[in-house]
Amino acid sequence: MVDTLGDWARTHTCGGLRASDAGRDVLLLGWVHKVRDLGHLVFLDVRDRYGLTQVIADDEALRTRARQLRAEFVIGVKGRVRPRAPEAINRRLPTGEVEVQAAELRVLSEARVPPFVVADDVAASEELRLKYRYLDLRRPSLQANFGLRHRVTMAVRQYFDGAGFWEVETPVLAKSTPEGARDYLVPSRVHPGEFYALPQSPQILKQLLMVSGFDRYFQIVKCFRDEDLRADRQPEFTQIDVELSFATRELVFAAIEPLMQRIFEAAGLHVDVPFPRMTYADAIARYGSDKPDLRVGMAIADVSGVFAGSTFGVFRDAVAAGGAVRGLVVPGGGRASRRELDALTGEAKAAGAGGLAWVRQAGSAVQSPILNAAGEATLRAALEAAGAGEADLLLLASGAPDATSRALGRLRLSVADARGWLEPGAFAFTWVTDFPLLEWDSEERRWVAMHHPFTSPVEAHIDRLEEEPGKALAQAYDLVLNGSEIGGGSIRIHDTGLQRRMFSLLGISEEQARLRFGFFLEALEYGTPPHGGIALGLDRIVAILAGEPSIRDVIAFPKTAQAVDLMSSAPAPVDDRQLRELKLRIGD
Repeated sequence: MVDTLGDWARTHTCGGLRASDAGRDVLLLGWVHKVRDLGHLVFLDVRDRYGLTQVIADDEALRTRARQLRAEFVIGVKGRVRPRAPEAINRRLPTGEVEVQAAELRVLSEARVPPFVVADDVAASEELRLKYRYLDLRRPSLQANFGLRHRVTMAVRQYFDGAGFWEVETPVLAKSTPEGARDYLVPSRVHPGEFYALPQSPQILKQLLMVSGFDRYFQIVKCFRDEDLRADRQPEFTQIDVELSFATRELVFAAIEPLMQRIFEAAGLHVDVPFPRMTYADAIARYGSDKPDLRVGMAIADVSGVFAGSTFGVFRDAVAAGGAVRGLVVPGGGRASRRELDALTGEAKAAGAGGLAWVRQAGSAVQSPILNAAGEATLRAALEAAGAGEADLLLLASGAPDATSRALGRLRLSVADARGWLEPGAFAFTWVTDFPLLEWDSEERRWVAMHHPFTSPVEAHIDRLEEEPGKALAQAYDLVLNGSEIGGGSIRIHDTGLQRRMFSLLGISEEQARLRFGFFLEALEYGTPPHGGIALGLDRIVAILAGEPSIRDVIAFPKTAQAVDLMSSAPAPVDDRQLRELKLRIGD
């Protein structure tokens, strides 16, 4: 039988009682976590988002009522706090020194047997947990993630308020201005055949706020991209959007680094500033990635000079053809077995390297499968050039410079992960700067923006745009944390003429530019301050802080990798009447 709440009001949470509360009369409200029937006593663990308290029913009538309870019933308990016996203290619980002796119990809601146990060691599949997401969200670890997310968002707002930024909401129904990923389109009922788009970002709108003289803007904003998903992507996601007038790269960095300190403080952590910086070219060459994980060293070394005149033809010819020979030092790897070395060679090939040679020292001798072809002196020079010690292993690959580094970069992360060097509790930031402005799309046979078409080129490279577009660098920068890009931004184009030149380079005709961006180009003609900003991925940041491998565990109601909400069965068909109102028809 279900009771009413009546005039009962909670006095304490299920995580709030301590030894100092012994003797107090309390009223707890929460979910039954577990029932343990010892015959003469019935123990109840009562749970809410704050924690768990043990309740004991020793009165005959209460024992009878307690035996009718199951996990996930919602109950209220009146009783008195008493200390547990010394041998019964649970040191793993903050409330483990006390228990509540029940005097009255009310059942406020009954529960069906749940499809899985609501506990952090749940054995259910992710699909089942997403289908019953409202139950999954009762798990303490997930609730802790959302407590962390709340503290982070509060820290963001407090920081920006103190730094003179205004939070401004931009529209969710906007114009489709394709910027790379596919838009989610929303048909208009009152304008048949026309569509809104859900914003991929507020990029143009936040730039218009700078035109409007708002000076410093931020927003914690939902964005939408119709793209293939993975662990750090969702069709809808949240970003911390930032824009400043009269901005330089240094001004943006100076605004964001203290913000990251505040965010980490909200998680009880400390990070040092300023963050290190490296150019895009250095990141690719030394780590094989534009988002290098710096929790471990193992920078890739260029040893091309050692092999330029070598007797080993494979490496010599690669250098002569304009390629490179690059090396990765594995600390302590000199003791690797031949089986382990063969496995590394296989990984290198899978990562895109044409092959892999290894070199190590064994006492006073050098060992390598290319020893006879390359010669001991050359291999010793390679060990020295790469900074390898006596106990280390040097892995060598050759080919196109960037491709070789990327292959070794993937191998670097694989080796570091296998050896436990990528500690989840360690945090390594870096700014990556000076990205190429454009990259060539071989399928579409045209230049595309590496970031977005509103990114300003480096001033000294503006004259290269038409003659050598592939050599122009951008005033763009990414913030990288533990090998994940958590933010990307740039100094923007604020001159109408330069913006039109950029559109032309991207294959956007004057007519297309007018139709897609005419309002924006016109706005730039009314006095636009130099400006720039950044967008930070809130979901990614919180996932890293929480130690979660997927952002799904820090988003309340996420989608699957197929962009499906298993709980509500979205997306779903709509009825014919709605389609008729929108003047739409589903094709065969």
